[in-house]
Amino acid sequence: MRQTARVTVFAWIAAGSLAAWSWLLLCQGFFWRTDVRLPRRVEPEVWPYVCVVVPARDEAGVLPLSLPSLLAQEYPGRAEVILVDDGSTDGTGELARELADGRDGPTLTVDSPGEPPAGWTGKLWAVRHGLALARARGPEFLLLTDADIAHEPDSLRALVEASHGGGYDLVSQMARLRVVSGWERLVVPAFVYFFAQLYPFRWISRTGSRTAAAAGGCVLLSARAVERARIPDAIRGAVIDDVALARAVKDSGGRIWLGLAERVDSVRPYPRLHDLWRMVSRSAYAQLRHSPALVVGTVAGLALVYLVPPVAVLVGVVTGEVPTALLGAAAWLVMTGTYGPMLRYCGLPLWLAPLLPFTAFLYLLMTVDSAVQHHRGRGAAWKGRTYARPDAVADEG
Repeated sequence: MRQTARVTVFAWIAAGSLAAWSWLLLCQGFFWRTDVRLPRRVEPEVWPYVCVVVPARDEAGVLPLSLPSLLAQEYPGRAEVILVDDGSTDGTGELARELADGRDGPTLTVDSPGEPPAGWTGKLWAVRHGLALARARGPEFLLLTDADIAHEPDSLRALVEASHGGGYDLVSQMARLRVVSGWERLVVPAFVYFFAQLYPFRWISRTGSRTAAAAGGCVLLSARAVERARIPDAIRGAVIDDVALARAVKDSGGRIWLGLAERVDSVRPYPRLHDLWRMVSRSAYAQLRHSPALVVGTVAGLALVYLVPPVAVLVGVVTGEVPTALLGAAAWLVMTGTYGPMLRYCGLPLWLAPLLPFTAFLYLLMTVDSAVQHHRGRGAAWKGRTYARPDAVADEG
């Protein structure tokens, strides 16, 4: 009798998981769809002057794959690239100059800031220095892009046309991440999937919506939005700087847009689980506003939504409790179906979709590890620079 009661309780839990997936499927901005691409593009009568700002710290390994793509932009207007070499020890600045030597296209300036004062986190000190150099030149737009991001030749043109066509102050594309190694194939698509689940792209551009987010690897900003939102000073303590940036622009009255990239790719490799673990855990606790209560809630939510379905199937099969197995299978099926479009976007086989519960379990562990590391005083880090307790973090939106 006790066994029957226990299984019945688990059937109710499985029903709760199915209800959660039904809500996510229909009521969370159709986050699982991958058709949010650059909005309507309109060619401006006069092409605006654009400065591209690239913060770089020890990026010699990826710079040959990314910087030439910026220097080869087929942009009809005036454009130049400013690479901020933030204390690199691997010759990043010298390599950048060598890669630009003799090239046509946008010109390259390489400069270095001093050590960041207290209160500045992550790469934002380098971004601040680059923006100061850019604004002295008087551009109408600024493109913030990371040193590991490669752009197709028409990328900048497409971003400017999208901003002009939609009247957006911020246009951001989430770069297509590298999915070559086994761990990348298992973990990376879920990173974008979970991000879209937290910040549904369709809600971000909606007037009146509080949801705000950007993808820090590719953000086109109007100069007036930068001034109005006091970027980057207003977000100098943010670890999740891309989300904080979008929030600052939106709160200051700007229009923003975020979608998946077609012309922008990340070339940074994450061959080992350890590499991916560090990428996620360095900022997961900041994403949860350094709140133990939110960590507990997140762990419980991940367990209910992602772990309960396969466990319910197993329990139902072992115990012969058909309703438990059916409810778990239905929830797992919805989960798998919503993950399929992201795998197709990444060019991966659909048989990986049923493995999402295992991937979610890894993210659960990464989140817990992020909180543990923070409370051990290690905090977030960027390229070896650690920040134990940031002054501010991004709003979840």
